[in-house]
Order: sequence, then structure tokens, then C-alpha cells
Amino acid sequence: MEGDKMKSLDPNKKGLFKTLIEIFFVSTKLGFTSFGGPIAHLGYFHEEYVRKRKWMDDKSYADLVALCQFLPGPASSQVGIGIGVVRAGAIGGIVSFIGFTLPSVVALIIFALVVQGLDLSQAGWIYGLKIVAVAVVAHAILGMAQNLTPDRQRKTIALFAVIVTLIWQTAYSQVGVILLGAFIGFLLYKREKADVEGMSPFPLSRRFAIGCLVLFFGLLFLLPILRELTSIQWIALFDSFYRSGALVFGGGHVVLPLLEREFVPTGWLSEEAFLAGYGATQAVPGPLFTFAAYIGAVMNGWLGGLLATVAIFLPAFLLVFGTLPFWDSLRRNSKVKGALMGVNAAVVGILISAFYTPIWTSTIFTPTDFAFAAILFSMLAFWKLSPMVVVVTGIIGGMLMTML
Repeated sequence: MEGDKMKSLDPNKKGLFKTLIEIFFVSTKLGFTSFGGPIAHLGYFHEEYVRKRKWMDDKSYADLVALCQFLPGPASSQVGIGIGVVRAGAIGGIVSFIGFTLPSVVALIIFALVVQGLDLSQAGWIYGLKIVAVAVVAHAILGMAQNLTPDRQRKTIALFAVIVTLIWQTAYSQVGVILLGAFIGFLLYKREKADVEGMSPFPLSRRFAIGCLVLFFGLLFLLPILRELTSIQWIALFDSFYRSGALVFGGGHVVLPLLEREFVPTGWLSEEAFLAGYGATQAVPGPLFTFAAYIGAVMNGWLGGLLATVAIFLPAFLLVFGTLPFWDSLRRNSKVKGALMGVNAAVVGILISAFYTPIWTSTIFTPTDFAFAAILFSMLAFWKLSPMVVVVTGIIGGMLMTML
């Protein structure tokens, strides 16, 4: 009798295993071929998952993209996680993420181990990458500010966040500004018109979702406290990467100032090594958040690279798993939408603060530096060239400028 019961379960298990293998191979193929940043990734996903394989319809895909643009974290990776959830539940989301992320993580860890110990301080291409970082981050933050702080009230919230996080540069200031921004947004925009169109259901329970949200906020608040109470470097590293992953809206380029502020001024990583990794990240496919794998590997070998990857992407998982079952009701709640409008404005301010120091203050010293940064910014903002082209131009320009 028991044997008959086991046999009856086998087809389902085999079906799930086959589905997970399929998800892994398809997402890994995308991980090897998806160049061009998060917007391009969404195009690749639509072509592969919606048009070619029909794992989702256009409406469900659009709903999922809207949710992931609404949440902090790497939007394209979160969409990939969500597609895996639709196909095979939570474990499908994990497998989809692993496939899409693994190629760039492995490549960047190897690169980190190769360049470790090399003297990069006098390299002209590093000088060029410093200026590229100024242009790319300025362009990313400008786009965020236009979308997330369109009115005077939200501009004021962003300004407050700039002032606080410049004067009080700690993990607590970032979390405190986010909470205050949510409260002010709730008061100012609680009558804001919410979305009314329904969303397709996703196969996760509300109990599981609540657990994920509790863990997300618990880690966000408890990790800085544990960091202060202990001297364990692994906790400090996990906190830095987790907080960076939890506070980023607008794509991978925006995480750059947060990571630089966490690791360069503290002496954990030289500015030259940081920028070498940024250049390498631009050259590999997949999500830009895998830059964390390089930083972790430079600091603590391949194990550090894996820890950094888990820490920076963990908020994305917890938020996607935690909001999918509630997204339809959340988007209809004007009070929740108002609070998140305030959070978005506060995040813009945090990023402007991190852009000023250390990125601007450690890079732009001469009129030539400013002129070159203006050229690279124009390539992005006005000529609409890809970040990869801007990176290559910056490397070549930096080498030429140091030779003169």
C-alpha cells in the first residue's frame, strides 16, 4: 500500500524536476547572452518567456514588471525570479535566479582573484573609469529624480535626505530617513489615486509572504545593530551588501554610490580595485548587482564573493516573495502608495548624498576632469549610447589623458 502511494507521487516529482531543469537551462542561456542592462534584460525576458515559450501572457508579464519597478532592488532579476515563481513556485524563482546570475558571478569572482595584488593606482584606465562612474551615476540619479520627485513636496523630502545623510553618514541615518520619508509620504499623499486594474494571481501563500516581509524588515533593522555590537567582519559585510540591495531603486547603476560609500572610505577596498571591478561588471552579461560578487571576492576570496551575492540579492527575493500575493490589494491602497512615494523621494536624496561623497569628491579635481565627465554624461543622456560604449570611451580617454 505504501509502495503504491510512493509510485503515485513520482509523476508529480518528475514533472517538477523536469520543469526546474528547463527553467535553469533557459535562464542560464539568458545569463550568458543578456547584455545591455536592466531595460534590455526585460526585452530578452519578454522574447524568451512570453513570446517564444508562452510561460506568461503579456498582461501577467506587464503586471510583474510593474511590481518589480515599484520595489527596491534589481528590477530585471526580480522579474526573472517572478517568472520562475509562476512556473514552479518559490523554488522555481530560486532556480531562475541562479541560472540568470551564475555566469556573471563566476566571471567576476575569477576576475577579482586574478587582479588581486596588482598595483592599479597608476593605471590610466582606472582614471578613466573614475570619470565614467561620475557620468553614469549622475545620469541614473537624474532619471530617478525626474520620475520619483516630480513635485515640490517630494523634492523637499529628497533635500532633507541629502542633508541628513551627508552630515550623519551611518547605516542608522539611511534607515531613519527611509522611515521618515514613508511617514511624510503617508501624510501628504494618502488620498493619492491608486491603481484599480486587477492583477493575475501568483502561486504563493499569504502566510509565506508575510514571513518574507517580516524577515526583510527584521534584517534591515537588526543587522546594523548586530554590526555595532560585534566585531565580526562577516556580519559587517552582510549588513553593507544587504542594506545596499534593499535601498536601491532604478537599476543596477544606482547601487554604485552606495557600495562605494560602504567599502572605499572604510579602507576595505581601494578605489582603484573598486573601479576595476565596475569596469569588468560592464563587460559581462547578466544583472549589474553581481558587482557585489567581485567586491566580496577581492575582500575574502570566492567565499566572500558568494556571501556578497547572497546578501545583496536577498532583499530582492524577500520583497518579490513577500509582495506577490498582496500586490493587487496594495496597489489599490492609496495610503500605502503615498508612503512609498515618500520612500522613493528619500532614496533619491540618499543616492545624491552618496554621489557627492565619495564619488564626486574623489574624482573631479580639475577642469579637464569635469569636461571629460560632461562628454561622457552627454553620450548617455543626449546621444543615448549604451553604458558599455561609455565605459570603453572612458578607459581609452583615461589612458590618453594620463599619457599627455
